Amino acid sequence: MKIHDFKSVIDKYKVIFFDAYGVLKNYNGLIPGVEKTFQYLKDTNKEFYILTNDASRKPQQLADSYHQLGIPDIVVTNIISSGMLAMDYLRQKVKKGKVVFLGTEDSAYYIETLGLEAVPISELDLGHLSDIQALAFLDDEGFDWKTDLNKTINLLRRKNIPVIVANTDATYPVSKKEIAIAMGGLSAMIESIVGKQFVGFGKPDSQMFIFAYDHIKNAAIEKKDILMVGDTLHTDILGGNKFGLDTVLVLSGNTQAEDAEVKIQSSGIIPTYICESATVE
Repeated sequence: MKIHDFKSVIDKYKVIFFDAYGVLKNYNGLIPGVEKTFQYLKDTNKEFYILTNDASRKPQQLADSYHQLGIPDIVVTNIISSGMLAMDYLRQKVKKGKVVFLGTEDSAYYIETLGLEAVPISELDLGHLSDIQALAFLDDEGFDWKTDLNKTINLLRRKNIPVIVANTDATYPVSKKEIAIAMGGLSAMIESIVGKQFVGFGKPDSQMFIFAYDHIKNAAIEKKDILMVGDTLHTDILGGNKFGLDTVLVLSGNTQAEDAEVKIQSSGIIPTYICESATVE
């Protein structure tokens, strides 16, 4: 397994797509040295975007979180979140009425921005469902897992409405050796119980890459000019590969150096490059 120098890899491309968790930051904060990468991107006039399966906060809040960690060059226009894709879907499919959501208060932004009424699942009255137009799984926090998941199941048994999942990640790491259930895992469980098909957003689905591609400022950019950097084979690397991008698997997050080769061989998901991290020396 050949390990490449990250700086020499990104020098070949004009636009860099980054995953967030495991690539730029983890449970301890920034990946050490990542702030130098963004200074280098600025110095070399490369465009970059953060592609994140995150609908828990507003895009501005996501950008602000990087400012607090010491990367002021990540601004709201650099953020491409799965919440933005969910919002775009709701804009097309739901013109008025109420959208029930599971998530934090901040995640309601993706509904309320459209002029729709966001109803937390905890406040839903199952006896009055006439104005409910859709259900959105936005984040795994902000509701009671037992009471509100049961209420979600009964809502979907009583009313046929579109269901969107803004974060399709099944799990997320909470330490070097432990993971927790994410919204994708919860929604998959509900989906199997009610026997209905939900609409999911986020990597590896192509919608996120199309959305990001359409946001690139330089109209002359082609897919061969873009590099996708991620730490997870089945989301970041698979998604980038399917969209026709070159990809870098970094070993600073979900995929560790000791098992990277086995995971690549067993999955058949092959990154263009493998690097220790998304840092430049």
